[in-house]
Amino acid sequence: MLDTILKARAEARLTQAQVAERMGTKAPAVARLEKRWLLASIPRQLLRFRNAAALGKKLEVRFS
Repeated sequence: MLDTILKARAEARLTQAQVAERMGTKAPAVARLEKRWLLASIPRQLLRFRNAAALGKKLEVRFS
């Protein structure tokens, strides 16, 4: 998920400061948010994918 967020930010050619301005916050908050995505999302996402596979389903996560 973090890869998708970083890719979307890069494609939009936005810095963390610019994203922060759009969110109504400051750049360090965006940096913390991105770091949390990295640290927290990996185990949870793996569990979700494994759970979906166990149910014979495919989990898709995407931004549109």
